[in-house]
Amino acid sequence: MTLVPRGNFFDIDRVFDHLWSPTSRSEPPESGFFAPRVDIKELEKHYEITAELPGVNKDDVHITLEDGVLSITAEIEQENKEEEEGKVIRQERRYGKYMRSFTLGNNVQDSDISANFKDGVLTLTAPKASEEEPQKRRIEIG
Repeated sequence: MTLVPRGNFFDIDRVFDHLWSPTSRSEPPESGFFAPRVDIKELEKHYEITAELPGVNKDDVHITLEDGVLSITAEIEQENKEEEEGKVIRQERRYGKYMRSFTLGNNVQDSDISANFKDGVLTLTAPKASEEEPQKRRIEIG
C-alpha cells in the first residue's frame, strides 16, 4: 500500500488515548488540533480514505495536495451562547482544528483524486496509476 498516514505532532487525542483509558480522560481542551479518525481501504482500482469530521460543514473542509502529501484540514468553532436558564455542566463535543496528512506513493494517480462529503464523513478516492512494466533494453558497449 502506498497511502501512508503521516505522523501528526498535534494529535493530542492519540497521546491521551495512550496515557489514560477513555473512562478516566478529562475534558478535551477548548481549542486545539485533532486528527480525524480515518479508514483506508485498498480496492482493485483505487484507494479510499474515509474520515470522520463530526459537526463540520462542507465549506469548512479543505483538502490540499503538495509535494506528494495529501492534507485534510477542517475547523469547527465553539458556539458562545448566553444561557439564560441553567449552565453547562459538561461539554464533550470537540471544537478546534482537525488536521490529517498522508504521503502518496508513486502508484497513485494524484491528478484524479476526488472527494465527497456527506453527514460529517469525508470520502476521498485516489485512483491507482496504471502499472507499467519496466522496459528492458540492451545497452551496447562502445
